[in-house]
Amino acid sequence: MSDLLERLRTGLPPEALITDPDVTASYAHDMASFCAAGTPAVVVLPRTVEQVQHVMRTATALRVPVVPQGARTGLSGAANASDGCIVLSLVKMDRILEISPVDRIAVVEPGVVNAVLSRAVDEHGLYYPPDPSSWETCTIGGNIGTASGGLCCVKYGVTAEYVLGLDVVLADGRLLTTGRRTAKGVAGYDLTRLLVGSEGSLGIVVKAVLALKPRPPQQLVLAAEFPSAATACDAVCRIMERGHTPSLLELMDRTTVRAVNRLASMGLPETTEALLLCAFDTPDPAADLAAVGTLCTAAGATEVVPADNPAESELLLQARRMSLPALEAVKSATMIDDVCVPRSRLGEMLAGTAAIAEEHGLTIGVCSHAGDGNTHPVVCFDHTDPDESRRARESFDAIMALGLELGGTITGEHGVGVLKKEWLARELGETGIALQRGIKAAFDPLGLLNPGKLF
Repeated sequence: MSDLLERLRTGLPPEALITDPDVTASYAHDMASFCAAGTPAVVVLPRTVEQVQHVMRTATALRVPVVPQGARTGLSGAANASDGCIVLSLVKMDRILEISPVDRIAVVEPGVVNAVLSRAVDEHGLYYPPDPSSWETCTIGGNIGTASGGLCCVKYGVTAEYVLGLDVVLADGRLLTTGRRTAKGVAGYDLTRLLVGSEGSLGIVVKAVLALKPRPPQQLVLAAEFPSAATACDAVCRIMERGHTPSLLELMDRTTVRAVNRLASMGLPETTEALLLCAFDTPDPAADLAAVGTLCTAAGATEVVPADNPAESELLLQARRMSLPALEAVKSATMIDDVCVPRSRLGEMLAGTAAIAEEHGLTIGVCSHAGDGNTHPVVCFDHTDPDESRRARESFDAIMALGLELGGTITGEHGVGVLKKEWLARELGETGIALQRGIKAAFDPLGLLNPGKLF
């Protein structure tokens, strides 16, 4: 420990090192339940690329593991510390280095908060689409690490589609530059896409070149009430089958709607079994909403209410963004799943989840990026009750198994981390895991970067 601190101090300012055990303990884990976390030896908060390189050279020389972190809003344990590690928190590297309206790119450091970037590019008439529910606090580096999605991904895609290039500090301290600033480029293997979603296991992102879009018109939102999750999912299928491209297509089940009302008195319709929110940011959103409203009615909607203006639309979106905090308030703990299935199987996924909740005697609310088939079943339980905690874990696993049975994946945007290591092996198979391990070894032969995550 003394040797580690002495070497780190030679290349870091005093304020970049945290050794107080009470403070370092607060950096030990992200927001996931049931994920083991160790005790870090030290927390480092660098401000420059050179400081990150110094940390990695020191770690390599002393064979000390390094766990990179952003805002720790993750939900899979990917940012959890291991015993004796260096926690490398990148939140102080928070500069927006460039915004180019001509090239439609932003160049940023990893600690830039998603919402801060979104507002900055908006001033130039531009738009950075990925918007996770935690967008007011999560960082771009963390979004890149887990390949985050968000509410708008049905039309605009996820983080991976907006990362053009990266500067990455490798395990031995070398600086790797991948990708490009240009609109097109196919030179060599696509290392940029490989690094996106790697959860800090291959390198430390210290700069990112991000693609931007022209700012779209303000969107309008429609809310449709359904007598069952099945009819709501039928509406989703009809909307997508008819070729509509909404900017948002979100679903909240009855449990979620009631939780939001309890938390914030939003006045959402508690008699509904499923509430579908659909938005368009087209030149004539009212016409698009009318067409979708007709499809919802044909699928069995009992009420279809289009918002009259952007302010009403924003209230509906706020209700959706409050889904996870509201479900977290139901019990003392939650496990948030992240299973993505083909859109055509979404109804089966929700029905199966409801059956799992009944079988295990638990409250499980589902909010979903319905346009992508990405569901977030939230298992609510009392963490002080051993039996309820056991049933929560069993139901979580049952939901993941159901997703795979329906031709889906165990994670659409939250990542694997610690929580889903066993399930990643099931999804990828023996050959797939072997190849993944080979890639890890090529980037990090000593296994120092975020050990114990993914596999």
